[in-house]
Amino acid sequence: MEQDSKITAESPGGIKTVYYKSIDSTNTQAKRLLKEGKKPPFLVVAGQQTAGRGRQGKSFFSPDKTGIYMSLVIEEDKNTDFVKMTAAAAVSVCMAIEALTDKKPEIKWVNDIFLDEKKICGILCESVIDGNSSVPVIIGIGLNVTTSQFPDGLENAGSLSAAVSHSALTGEITKNLLRLSKSDISAFIDYYRNRSMLIGKEIVFFENGKECEALAVGIDENCALTVKTKSGEIKKLSSGEITVRQK
Repeated sequence: MEQDSKITAESPGGIKTVYYKSIDSTNTQAKRLLKEGKKPPFLVVAGQQTAGRGRQGKSFFSPDKTGIYMSLVIEEDKNTDFVKMTAAAAVSVCMAIEALTDKKPEIKWVNDIFLDEKKICGILCESVIDGNSSVPVIIGIGLNVTTSQFPDGLENAGSLSAAVSHSALTGEITKNLLRLSKSDISAFIDYYRNRSMLIGKEIVFFENGKECEALAVGIDENCALTVKTKSGEIKKLSSGEITVRQK
């Protein structure tokens, strides 16, 4: 782990930023820094991740200098709604992309950003339980900016492919996320709905280990995905893995 101390400074959001040329995972390093006594809020950024992590134990390919790999650490109530926090992060990324490029990304509920039907960004929110009434929440974001080569098995991966400054995009995401993480979900739910790539599409979701087919019909005020099963039953999904059904 080699820290480039010259980029340890105030972020555009006014919080301390710690930069590493290469790190195993910005979320993992954020946990280390918390254990060492560093207090939120702070931002961990890396030029490369050697063991980037996603939800459900998946890895996130993070080659050198082609993506944004960041973890924002903030203090939240111990009852933080992680679906809401993940949605806030997704909106923050999309808003930043739209502000700095001509791209129009879409959100795959609940934690992925797509562009031209390819995944360009993943989000992983974690907390550190310490017995207090408030807990550090780590919001990890991996965004492929110019990544062009992907390992076998990542056929659905893509890139933003835009001439945009990594530091400017990181700063815009951070600024948005600091604001939206403290906002009520009503402040951004309409934007989230308008960017959804699932509404009106047939999807597959898993419930108690069983694969189920349904039609995605909407996103409710708590950011749960509302679906209609083949039997006509309406269900609200608040977590779990879903995929768009292949035609």
